[in-house]
Amino acid sequence: MNAEEITQRLELLRLEHRDLDAAIIALGEATVPDQLQLARMKKRKLRLRDEISWCEDQIIPDIIA
Repeated sequence: MNAEEITQRLELLRLEHRDLDAAIIALGEATVPDQLQLARMKKRKLRLRDEISWCEDQIIPDIIA
């Protein structure tokens, strides 16, 4: 993947992460929230966060001085 592809992927991941966050909040505010669904959404959100971090690291490499 080149830098442009990684940047595009990063934008999509951030958008999905925001959407998932909104869905988690909405589901959590339900009268009887589905705990299993909430857990799955939270795990997906964590995986997205890890992938976002990886993409950011590829764009801005860690420089040890």
